[in-house]
Amino acid sequence: MSCNHNHERSQSSSRSPFCDPDLLSAIACGALLLAGVVAPRIGASDLTAHSFLWASCAAGGWHVTIRSMSQLLRLQLDVDLLMLVAAVGAGIINQWAESAILLFLFSLGHGLEGLATDRARNAIRALGTLAPKVARVVRGGIEQELSVDALAIGDLVRVLPGERIAVDGEVREGESAVDQSPITGESVPVHKVIGSSVYAGTVNGDGLILVTTTRLASQTTMARMVKLVEESQANKGRTQRMTEKFTRIYTPIVLASVPTLIIVLMNFFGMTFAESFLRAMAVLVGASPCALVISTPSAVLAGIAQAARSGVLIKGGMHLESLGTVRVVAFDKTGTVTQGRPEVTDLVASDGFNEQDVLAIASALDRHSSHPLAMAVTRRAVQDGIDAVAIESIRALPGRGVEGMVGNERALIAGPRAFGRDGAPEIPGAMRERVAHLEGISKTVSVVSLGNRVVGAIAMSDQLRPDVARIFARLKQLGIARLVMLTGDNARVASTIARPLGIDEVKAELLPEDKIAEVRALMAKWGSVAMVGDGVNDAPALATATVGIAMGATGTDVALEAADVALMADDLSKLPFAVGLSRRARRTIKQNVVISLGVVGMLVPFATLGIVPLSWAVVLHEGSTVVVAFNALRLLRYRDTK
Repeated sequence: MSCNHNHERSQSSSRSPFCDPDLLSAIACGALLLAGVVAPRIGASDLTAHSFLWASCAAGGWHVTIRSMSQLLRLQLDVDLLMLVAAVGAGIINQWAESAILLFLFSLGHGLEGLATDRARNAIRALGTLAPKVARVVRGGIEQELSVDALAIGDLVRVLPGERIAVDGEVREGESAVDQSPITGESVPVHKVIGSSVYAGTVNGDGLILVTTTRLASQTTMARMVKLVEESQANKGRTQRMTEKFTRIYTPIVLASVPTLIIVLMNFFGMTFAESFLRAMAVLVGASPCALVISTPSAVLAGIAQAARSGVLIKGGMHLESLGTVRVVAFDKTGTVTQGRPEVTDLVASDGFNEQDVLAIASALDRHSSHPLAMAVTRRAVQDGIDAVAIESIRALPGRGVEGMVGNERALIAGPRAFGRDGAPEIPGAMRERVAHLEGISKTVSVVSLGNRVVGAIAMSDQLRPDVARIFARLKQLGIARLVMLTGDNARVASTIARPLGIDEVKAELLPEDKIAEVRALMAKWGSVAMVGDGVNDAPALATATVGIAMGATGTDVALEAADVALMADDLSKLPFAVGLSRRARRTIKQNVVISLGVVGMLVPFATLGIVPLSWAVVLHEGSTVVVAFNALRLLRYRDTK
């Protein structure tokens, strides 16, 4: 027995509730039922009254009949068939009003429940409607509007202020602030400059930008996200699988009990066939586990939809439920706890120079390099408004640094160990002590020289993500018992970073296979473990953990494919939201199961004793189903408020 409550509903997010077959059936059925009840009271003949009731049954039962026969042809028994049998049975014993009431309430309940479910589905489908269908494409210097499906990789797309961006790509010209909330959930617009990535469906701010297309329309981050979210609905959670297993055993028991109950009531309680049949039908309706069957998928659907709208991709009900059971979260360090790129932290100038001199020479040497350390120097120079000095004959020194000519003097930026040999000047004693101190606190140091003089030193290190301590504290508030750092970095660096963050345990100098072993050990001790990493070099550990969570999934296809959960923005603050949502979803599922089983547990004995008649059994049965659906919808309003 399944509860086929989707009824192959329309895929359109804009469909009117009054186009719903169940609601239309309920409205027509209710109107004709009212006419059939009122007719005898105003002097109409019995034939007229019965005609209205027959028409009411036809209006309320046609859609149920079609669905039931379709399921029966597939050798599946569902609640629609049970309701149809009960209605036909009531008609056979000439209880047409009872039959019409049953079909009216059943159609109305289905319709209301379907509207609730559609609301959750539409929250997902709405994501797919955000990306424009046409784009302003510049080809051969001529601008023309083309369908996004006709665009090729490398096409230039002009985006005006206030427009939605039609493609995934990189900014070729201009700069602007872009609202990325549809993709990443970020509430603050992100400033985009030449070379920045932008995503289809996001909203351009007040700048005009020219974007080079990097993905086809079918491969954009938005398209992939919607596809994965819709596919995730088929990924059933543990509770849903248990419920389905229970109903497969429970169904034949209920079906066998109905004729048994009729025989018992007739032979041992002296009831007529009509009385015992109606009571048995009431028991059949009350025992139907319809609300139980939808209790989990309705909550999972709403939870996944709300996560997707907030920039968190959860790839199935199993992972939504599993995340709610997590007791330990293990983090990679680089790119997860930290930002994954070095930043300048200290500028040290020698006698006769200042910090501006150090940056001016260093940025002149580094501005054409793609090395992470060089890019950190360039970013700091731009941030401080330092103009690079004029330099010529720039040349990379493999494994050492970069040199060039400033006037007639050789300029050099390199590691401290490159100085004092090969023509590079010695580092003065006071400067050497400062460099040793900076290296001793796990910073990378580059030394800058001009001619035979050391100009200064620049210290760099990978910086913590913003508010990471607050994020970890929030995870503890949500019930995470232990936070663990797993890193390939050395133990001193890892401990220095972890100590002020409230991390409970640090495992350092780990190879990828070592991380797998550590995750398995945590699972053996704590049960359910989440692993958070960048989705590429941490993929083995992500796959091993109970739940693998990838950071910054907008930047890598591997993350979307490998992880169970992907934080679409490079934003660790979405992790408490995801954990809190999954815990709320688990509570909602439990509430729904209690409601559905509670109603069944009440209806079966009360219907057997005749306390609850058939019509009220339908009211309470359908009522519990609607309550379960709308209780699940509350997840669409979930926010992590602390």
